Amino acid sequence: MSKSQELFERAVKRIPGGVNSPVRAYGAIGETPRFIEKADGCHIYDVDGNEYVDYIDSWGPMILGHNFAPVRESVVQAAQNGLSFGCATEIEVEMAEFICEHIPHVEMVRMVNSGTEAVMSAIRAARGYTGKSKIIKFAGCYHGHTDAMLVSAGSGVMTSGVPDSAGVPAGCTQDTMTAVYNDLDSVKTLMEQCPDQVAAVIVEPVAANMGVVLPAEGFLSGLRSLCDQYGALLIFDEVITGFRLAFGGAAEYFDVTPDLVTYGKIIGAGMPVGAYGGKKEIMQMIAPVGKVYQAGTLSGNPIAMAAGLTQLKYLYAHPEVYKNLEEKGEYLYGKMTALLEKYGKNYQLNHVSSLASVFFTSEPVVDYTSAKTADVHAFAEYFKYMLSKGIHLAPSQFEAMFLSNAHDQAAMDETLQAMESYLMSC
Repeated sequence: MSKSQELFERAVKRIPGGVNSPVRAYGAIGETPRFIEKADGCHIYDVDGNEYVDYIDSWGPMILGHNFAPVRESVVQAAQNGLSFGCATEIEVEMAEFICEHIPHVEMVRMVNSGTEAVMSAIRAARGYTGKSKIIKFAGCYHGHTDAMLVSAGSGVMTSGVPDSAGVPAGCTQDTMTAVYNDLDSVKTLMEQCPDQVAAVIVEPVAANMGVVLPAEGFLSGLRSLCDQYGALLIFDEVITGFRLAFGGAAEYFDVTPDLVTYGKIIGAGMPVGAYGGKKEIMQMIAPVGKVYQAGTLSGNPIAMAAGLTQLKYLYAHPEVYKNLEEKGEYLYGKMTALLEKYGKNYQLNHVSSLASVFFTSEPVVDYTSAKTADVHAFAEYFKYMLSKGIHLAPSQFEAMFLSNAHDQAAMDETLQAMESYLMSC
């Protein structure tokens, strides 16, 4: 028995499902989770000494690669002064200044502890600012596990086969309306059904929790126009895309300006952190200045701020990282598409820059309904084969692949060789 198997047997006795987040579970693909000991660059190592080319990147924040030396050193240095104070620190001011000075649509920002918390707080701010209650989200988009957002939430919920969550009272979701991703008419219909009641439309500008689904041309700008027309705020959930597609995130990449934006672990370089920000007049609704209450003892934690600020400063000073990621994405995902065509597999590969998903379906994937046509059993076989060849993918059909700046030619070619070997065998 491997050490990972031993650990999992211990874990299931004390941790629900043996994991502290459902997306780490391997149940959907019939395997035991690999317990990871260390990571470096584009590689990750389990407790049994196996080495893998990693395409999870801690679900996105390791854009510069695992164990990036400047980030690691900033954490070690900051920790020498203590781990947490529960008081204001200079570095959280520096982080806020850096973000606001370099992201045009963020005039003020509030630090929190996760992407879930950032979304929850941004929605509360939107409701407080507009005086309206209803929120429009999109089927298949995941915005954290707060009650109001667990409606057609995609990602781990899709994999587990649970459309919503037990324990969420009906009253918590009565003001959450669900539209169809890439369908502006579905948004307009909801707006018209509830005139002067919609506080905000929240969207993953690139949906990455039903697999990677790109916005159709004009979709994001159309949302901007509809929000302006009906007096609603536009919230970009950039937990995945923020500082990854471009330094200014999807807002910069697609040239569409949201009213509020949410960020997750990438601004902590993988540390537990999140943030929400936007227009000054909206953010000044937040306590202690305004009447929208939100607080957190660990918000702006100095260790997380040190790691995150180091990474953001590096990304800003090295714009070539984004050019590199575009080129790596074109190479790897382009070659993967060519392999599917070579072996007559009519599967779908959606990608943008460093993000991608292979959907085991012949139907183009443009929304939640088409994503659900994917064959999860076929994905499971693919996943297990790739893992056996040292390629570490997310254990779900409906998660993204993440490239980092540390993925080199050798690692990508190793991945392509494994994929071709699989396609030849099936």
